[in-house]
Amino acid sequence: MKKTLFSLALFLTFSLALFAQEMEFSVSVNTTTVQSTDPQVFKELENAIQEFLNTRKWTEDNFEPEERIQCNLQITIKEELGNNEFSGDLQIQASRPVFGGDYQSVLLSHADKNLIFTYEQFQPLQYTKNSFHDNLTSILTFYVYTILGMDYDSFSPYGGEIYYQTAQDILNTIPNSLTSKYKGWRSVDGNRNRHWVIENTLSPRVRPYRQAMYDYHRLGLDMMHEDQETARSVMLKAIEEIGKVNKAYPSSMIIQMFANAKSSEVVEVFKNGDSQQKTRVRQLMSKMDAANASKYKAIGR
Repeated sequence: MKKTLFSLALFLTFSLALFAQEMEFSVSVNTTTVQSTDPQVFKELENAIQEFLNTRKWTEDNFEPEERIQCNLQITIKEELGNNEFSGDLQIQASRPVFGGDYQSVLLSHADKNLIFTYEQFQPLQYTKNSFHDNLTSILTFYVYTILGMDYDSFSPYGGEIYYQTAQDILNTIPNSLTSKYKGWRSVDGNRNRHWVIENTLSPRVRPYRQAMYDYHRLGLDMMHEDQETARSVMLKAIEEIGKVNKAYPSSMIIQMFANAKSSEVVEVFKNGDSQQKTRVRQLMSKMDAANASKYKAIGR
């Protein structure tokens, strides 16, 4: 009887922990170009990353299963550098549920081309706040907190501030002696990297963007099930505000991140808009996402 009660308690504790989780990550490691390392090492790496991301509590809030942020993470190993060190790319996508339906709205769709890390088989991944353990866990936690910032911003105005600040803190823990090796953390490493993700997000010039993301999601998408016309009008105003940020901060990374995540969604939402809305959205999105301007023709007239 005691054993049964103890097992039940363990089950309930484990179940409550799962229900509390904020994120649900699907992780894959692609190693088609690496032949010298035992493939089992990369399978263990895949499992270690998934466990690290999915079994840890990242906030003090409890998320119901239907509230979880759905994330896909794909690592492509391109080169073995030696001594259990590898380089490659990281692709990450995160989506938040939309109220009143089963639709998931993409918050982030991003490629990180500056992935260098060390991994020893069976070695658990570790993270301690305000400390540097290794580049892989720093990158993973940086994107976890960036995604949390985006998610919380979408539910309350500037609600993600604490999580963006944590992402900034992670960037600041990278030892100066390693930043030339582990690229992507500094402004000099290019104009589309982790440094600029958080710099753009926390910049005063981008504050209206963050308010617009709340309006777009909470007052727009989440209200589509009640009143599509009003919701669409709110979303258009939000896109106009994002367009203003694009003028104030031209070529900023945050605008391209918005386009990468939202272009298909914007097209689908405004296909059902009136002619004025369609024209305005085409103009705005084509300026913000000039390289893909032809995509917005699908909105129609």
